[in-house]
Amino acid sequence: MSCEHLICAQCAGPVVEGRCPACRAARDHVHRSHAGVRPQLVIAAVLALTVLLLLAMHVGR
Repeated sequence: MSCEHLICAQCAGPVVEGRCPACRAARDHVHRSHAGVRPQLVIAAVLALTVLLLLAMHVGR
């Protein structure tokens, strides 16, 4: 979910602009919910799987 198309009920402005405290709180809430998966974690997982795959291929020969 993104806040690009959300309209604030308090100031009637786009939430993405964060014009009032309610907008800023809503914007922070939307963006914080996606912060659980960090790019560094995804990169580390891909690297670990690659190493495991290479080890499995090497042991299989």
